[in-house]
Amino acid sequence: MTTLSHLDARGRVRMVDVSDKPETLREAVARGRVTMLPATLRLLRTGRAKKGDVLTTAHLAAVNAAKRTGEWIPLAHPLRLEGVDVTFGFAARPAAVTIECRVRTTGRTGVEMEALTAVSAAALTLIDMLKAADRTLTITDVALWEKRGGRSGTWTRTAAPAARARVARPSRTRRAR
Repeated sequence: MTTLSHLDARGRVRMVDVSDKPETLREAVARGRVTMLPATLRLLRTGRAKKGDVLTTAHLAAVNAAKRTGEWIPLAHPLRLEGVDVTFGFAARPAAVTIECRVRTTGRTGVEMEALTAVSAAALTLIDMLKAADRTLTITDVALWEKRGGRSGTWTRTAAPAARARVARPSRTRRAR
């Protein structure tokens, strides 16, 4: 059984001491989706949501959340981020917005929590801005998909064919500014 790094020898929670680790390039990719009614997706794609530019606002929420992850997650280290890329895509069946966040730093600990927090904040912002038009909005499939760097190296999620179809990679055609 793997030892949990956030527990000390007596089983008490602790922040992991990373002071002896070397600084290396770290990168993580998280993805998620927000499902909605087809009419809501059309509203979003045409830019006619009453609250304004929904995707730009969700993009900003993702970046801000990634930068503040250490304030949200009690045992996460505050990190100096070097890059946060946010990409949105559209899926027709079921109607959904896909979200991908790629976070990078050079440091002693990974950025997985920052990527996951960014996706979650973008998804919550989409719901906040579209809820007046659609009460069925649902956040699904938030997960870490890739991580690079550090002692454990590279890890990539492998999904079964059925799951891969449901959690498709976001389209690179619509990039938030």
